[in-house]
Amino acid sequence: MSFIDLDLDPRLLTALEKAGYSKPTTIQNAVLEAALEQRDILASAPTGTGKTAAFLLPAIQHLLDFPRRGPGHARVLILTPTRELAEQVRQYGEKLVRGTDLTIGAIVGGRDYQLDADLLTANLDILVATPGRLEYYLQSERFDPRQVELLIIDEADRMLDMGFMPVVEQIANETRWRKQTMLFSATLEGAGIDQFVDRILQEPVRCDAKPPRSERKKINQSYYRADDLAHKDKLLMRILNDPSCERSIIFVRTKDRAVVLNGKLFARKVRIAVLQGNMAQGQRDRAIELFKEGKVKHLVATDVAARGLDIPEVTHVINYDLPRKGDTYLHRIGRTARAGAKGSAVSIVEAHDHPSLEKIQRYVGEPIRYRVMEGLKPLSRVPKFTKPKKSKLKKAAAKKRK
Repeated sequence: MSFIDLDLDPRLLTALEKAGYSKPTTIQNAVLEAALEQRDILASAPTGTGKTAAFLLPAIQHLLDFPRRGPGHARVLILTPTRELAEQVRQYGEKLVRGTDLTIGAIVGGRDYQLDADLLTANLDILVATPGRLEYYLQSERFDPRQVELLIIDEADRMLDMGFMPVVEQIANETRWRKQTMLFSATLEGAGIDQFVDRILQEPVRCDAKPPRSERKKINQSYYRADDLAHKDKLLMRILNDPSCERSIIFVRTKDRAVVLNGKLFARKVRIAVLQGNMAQGQRDRAIELFKEGKVKHLVATDVAARGLDIPEVTHVINYDLPRKGDTYLHRIGRTARAGAKGSAVSIVEAHDHPSLEKIQRYVGEPIRYRVMEGLKPLSRVPKFTKPKKSKLKKAAAKKRK
């Protein structure tokens, strides 16, 4: 199937062609037909699979099919968990609405309120927002929820993890006059998501779109074992000095780890930028700008700060700290091999990381290749973790109750 088969507006087809897209991805194929019929959508889509276009295309098509009768607030509302993701959705939306009279804007936390005020008083068609900032404008009655016709919730699993669901549900209640709701999430597992879906979606079309094996194989996944922190740092430097590592995102677990690693790499004269959740918005924007423009080759990031980053030509994702959950791992490695390119995902695994490594391999459904670096072979053996017997677990639980 091509985009032409979906009976999209010629202006949308032209915008897609200019962006270099001719065929829908797996998630777009799964979502677009039902979404264009204004059905509610419940979609599971890992990051990097084209889900942004999967919700933007039907939203824009709706606005073109049913033109606005007069000036007013946004008719399409898109909620995202982070500022960076909101900005990237806005930028992608701007590419798709070129050649039309439609307008798109974003309001996010950490930015001057006057910028938002100017945006909300203008004639706007699509609004991308973080939940907390939009809640403020709803409470102060500066945004009219009755004009929203389409509500789109992106990365619902991350909304749940970050504690945003009560605010998102309040926004959903405020926009109850809408005609359609679309919810996208990397995973649809868990009672929290299930209960939320039951409350806000009406007979949704479920789209569980995993990318085909051919798409997943574009990311070369491997790991190295590290004996200790010093060994780990040597492995990292060897990876960064490899000529194939032209642009990388290095993931760490916490903001403190990001600061420490920044200091280590600076001492070794490696030019990097840092992205972590406690940074002011201007600092975060500057770090992304430096990385995008190629003024620094490497970006050290925490998961909170890097959620939804869409930066082209990232050749490597390096898990300096291995994540504990499989879905976080998939999110991280989705920062490379975007838009049809190939990429590498390299993890540095310490002894205590092996249980997490096993969980991740079960989650992704395939083994991650173990590699040894010349001159940096680990001296320690692979640790064996034995599960405690049920009787011991019962005794421990009983002891805890006392």
